[in-house]
Amino acid sequence: MTRRRLALLVLPVVAVAGWMALGALRGPELAAYELREQPLVQTVVATGRVVSVSRAQAGSAITGVVLERRVREGDRVQPGDVLAVLRADDLEAATREAEAGLDQLLRSARPQAQAALREAEARLDQASREAVRRRELFGRQLIAREALEQALQAETTARAGAERARLAARELDAGGPAEQAARARVASARALLEKTQVRAEVAGTVITRNVEPGDLVQPGRVLFEIAREGDTEILVPLDERNLGVLALGQPAVCVADAFPAQPFPAKVGFIAPGVDAQRGSVDIRLAVQPVPDFLRQDMTVSVNIETGRRERALVVPNDALAAIDGDRAEVWRATDGRAERRTVKLGLRGLALSEVVEGLAPGDLVLADAAAPVAEGDRVRTAPMAPPGDGQDPATRKELPAKLD
Repeated sequence: MTRRRLALLVLPVVAVAGWMALGALRGPELAAYELREQPLVQTVVATGRVVSVSRAQAGSAITGVVLERRVREGDRVQPGDVLAVLRADDLEAATREAEAGLDQLLRSARPQAQAALREAEARLDQASREAVRRRELFGRQLIAREALEQALQAETTARAGAERARLAARELDAGGPAEQAARARVASARALLEKTQVRAEVAGTVITRNVEPGDLVQPGRVLFEIAREGDTEILVPLDERNLGVLALGQPAVCVADAFPAQPFPAKVGFIAPGVDAQRGSVDIRLAVQPVPDFLRQDMTVSVNIETGRRERALVVPNDALAAIDGDRAEVWRATDGRAERRTVKLGLRGLALSEVVEGLAPGDLVLADAAAPVAEGDRVRTAPMAPPGDGQDPATRKELPAKLD
């Protein structure tokens, strides 16, 4: 009876030991992916900001004190709208003086010159008649030569006076030099007075204001910044290593941080010709059309740029890749129950999956953990698991770095 009990106790121990020995011979059980072909999208993920195609800066052309500010941030303006008004007492006085000068010319100086001309011409007519009469009398020897010479001298003097009056009247005539100069002075004074009103030169939205009533402003100081109406873009700085996969016209999906449930489309419209040496980045601009109503200037936006697509590609999950060097990487392939280190060539790189163009085939099993504690030729058992999907909601990508995944 004792032997039977001992046998009953020993058998389970032996069974467990045998099972452990058999497990050791078969190797550890590790998660693995079975490779298959499926669609694959390569993307670049980054964060950018909303910008207008261009901005206009408004400032004062003269030095003065701000009397009134008429707009604030967010106001929409049209060309000619007054943004601010400067105090202009001296300029208003100068304008009134110039206008008074023009009025004096039109109402007084010109009529006086015309009257003086008529008077001078009348004197000339009288002098000419007297000279003719005395010439006749002298011919009949009824007067002395001296009397004739006096009449001729008077005629000459009257003719010179008439010519001076004619020149003076012509100077003050309508459209003449004096009127042109007076009107120019008025126009100059009014133009200078007009500069006391800082106006918008373009249609758009006021995004910054740097002035308040009472401030002293000078030429060259930016008082307002206006985002021009027109196309809206997303400015995105990208790591320069992504340049090789970027191209104009590539589609993108954008998500404003403030409106994560409302993604909107965009396209790559500009790639900067140079790289920022300090940051090691290149600026790109995404054209947005149509522009969502909720977008605001300088709003933070997460972008997902599609840089490549395959309708059918042999893919491997990125967590199975090790020793990545350019388009080369290594994986653990499970073949006939043993681990084999395999070098593969990569194609497109997605957020979760990468394309394998050389080194593996559909149906191959690769270990899910690229750093699995196995060596070349070790026995392994595989526990198949579903590969991760490559699609992600754009709203979940905003924390990812600006790099090609």
